[in-house]
Amino acid sequence: MKNLLAALVATFALTFSTTTYAQSDATVVELEQTEGAFTQKSLTLEPGTYVFKVANVGVDRDLGFVLAPQGKSGEAHHIKEAYVTELIKKGATSSSKVVTLEKGTYEYFCPLNPTPKYTLVVK
Repeated sequence: MKNLLAALVATFALTFSTTTYAQSDATVVELEQTEGAFTQKSLTLEPGTYVFKVANVGVDRDLGFVLAPQGKSGEAHHIKEAYVTELIKKGATSSSKVVTLEKGTYEYFCPLNPTPKYTLVVK
């Protein structure tokens, strides 16, 4: 039993440290949503790992964030790691998990706001 407990603690510590390490290496991309729009109309990034931090600026309902390959905005193509971890209330922010982006063109939007689809290019 003592060995089992030690193994569980070690596994938790390794998982926690790996998650923290991955998050600390990721670049944070901050976005703001207003009524029906993102304030950032396009993004250009390098291939790499990112966390999307999205703020609700004055919208009186919960918001979200969707990232998908360009032209494939259907739910089946959403990059699930890019979803914010909780809906964004007025005046609050929420972040995605770590997302690895490769060279290509993506689109981001909020179906709850709703916003247009904006372009994110990874060069």
